[in-house]
Amino acid sequence: MKNIRKLTEGAILLAVFSVLLLITFYIPVIGMVINLFLPVPFMLFAAKNDWKSTAVFVIASLLLSFLVGSILSLPITIPYGLTGAVMGMLIQKRKNSITIFISGSLVFLANFIVIYIVSIYFFHVDMIQQMIDLVRSSMNMSADMVKKMGQPGDYKKMLDQMNSGLNLVKTLIPTLFVITSFFAVMIIQVVSFPILKRFGVKYENLKAFRDISLPRSLLWYYLFTMAASLLVHPQVGTYWHSALLNLTYILFFLMVIQGFSLLFFFFHQRGMAKSASIPIAIISFVIPFLLYIVGILGIMDLGFDLRKRFVKKE
Repeated sequence: MKNIRKLTEGAILLAVFSVLLLITFYIPVIGMVINLFLPVPFMLFAAKNDWKSTAVFVIASLLLSFLVGSILSLPITIPYGLTGAVMGMLIQKRKNSITIFISGSLVFLANFIVIYIVSIYFFHVDMIQQMIDLVRSSMNMSADMVKKMGQPGDYKKMLDQMNSGLNLVKTLIPTLFVITSFFAVMIIQVVSFPILKRFGVKYENLKAFRDISLPRSLLWYYLFTMAASLLVHPQVGTYWHSALLNLTYILFFLMVIQGFSLLFFFFHQRGMAKSASIPIAIISFVIPFLLYIVGILGIMDLGFDLRKRFVKKE
């Protein structure tokens, strides 16, 4: 009876996954939202079954996705499937929400990197480079059109600045992968956990964002990286330049997260959490300069425990 129940449950979840995958593939606008629910069937199955059954479920989903959407569907199924399976197994082991989030993010990131490398070396397709080339080509065409219209301006300087920005984007591909993976898993966790709860899966409640505090050791890593950036000047384009630049951006991104957490905590204490913190967060992403201020707040919070001092003052 137990095996029959497991097979029935697996078949139903695979059917649900197939429907979600079809919507993701063939209804692009809705699919952009639906794809965030793709890990849910894997999380539900892994949270209630052993790892061997989960492995069979993942393999079956790969075969099914190949039949439904051809080989093009595998780059979607693999990261979402493995991430959902790992998060589900950790839920079954009663791990806390932070551990589940970090583990899921690392699995998603690893899949992201592997798929990117495979697409370059086996299929000779570099989507990021193609996007950069498309933007660069569009910029050159726009500059030529404006020149022909007789509009004044230093176009060479403008194009040089834009090309420098595009080269920076290419250098920061690892950082973009990390940030994308963490944001994707964060959203997946937020939308998936309420569904798991409705199906009787028990898990530790997610911490409020204002209560999240990163390890203080990250501050020392950041300060060390900043010092290395000032003292060491590797040649642009080398591995060490890329590694140091990406590490700096990733650690500062974490400082920004700490800063936003502090702001949410402060406004919650003042009784205006949503009315003030959310608009400030949105404006900060629109005006990048404000992100540096938020990052400095995060550094100060890690270094001086600002929220603890605030609580004591209250």
